[in-house]
Amino acid sequence: MHFFSHFGRYLRMLAAMFVRPEQFRMYWRETLRQMDDIGVGSFLIIAVVSIFIGAVTAVQTAYQIFGNSLVPGYYLGWIVRDTTILELAPTFSCLILAGKAGSNMASELGTMRISEQIDALEIMGVSTEAYLIGPRLLASMIVIPLLVSVSGFLSVVGGYTSTIASGYVTSDEFIQGTLTYFNPFNVQLMLLKAVVFAFLIASVSSYQGFYVKGGSVELGRASTRAVVYSCILILFSDYVIAVLAL
Repeated sequence: MHFFSHFGRYLRMLAAMFVRPEQFRMYWRETLRQMDDIGVGSFLIIAVVSIFIGAVTAVQTAYQIFGNSLVPGYYLGWIVRDTTILELAPTFSCLILAGKAGSNMASELGTMRISEQIDALEIMGVSTEAYLIGPRLLASMIVIPLLVSVSGFLSVVGGYTSTIASGYVTSDEFIQGTLTYFNPFNVQLMLLKAVVFAFLIASVSSYQGFYVKGGSVELGRASTRAVVYSCILILFSDYVIAVLAL
């Protein structure tokens, strides 16, 4: 299918989500289930990856800057903090979530399409885009920024632990660096990125699963496309946001 045909159908899918729920309680229950799947189900891997990303960033930064004895030790905490908040926490976390939560969304919806569950809901008069995709989109835009915030905090903790254990700086120097020249705008930018990335992950993955045709082979390909397209769009939007905001 042509790119513009896919894009047009994608926009129609998004527009179809904005209808009045038949039963608000049912939609809310589905949103809570998705929040649990995306948030609680992904917390452990996000936490582990964030700690080690912060640790590696701190150690490699220390290796680069402390070759020059004129660089104050507290610069390490400053660099780790800003690098984590501005780039590593939102981008790495959402790339991981694209692979975990995004592929799961595509697989769930694709299985429902292949097994004709979506057709059955449409016959009963249920707005399937609003009921199946809307809660996933809303849950993602609520939970993923929370996960990114946790990721940013744990990355700084990982950087602190690794540098103190390695003896590059003292505890007081690293903490001084994390408090030096703090700009609240960086946190706002991190959350903005998280919301945009969450929208892309949920909408693109849901589109790939919702309109899948065929059998298990096509379902696997749709799940793969969901991850690949989400990752590409995350990296592209990351660049666009950085250019416009900084």
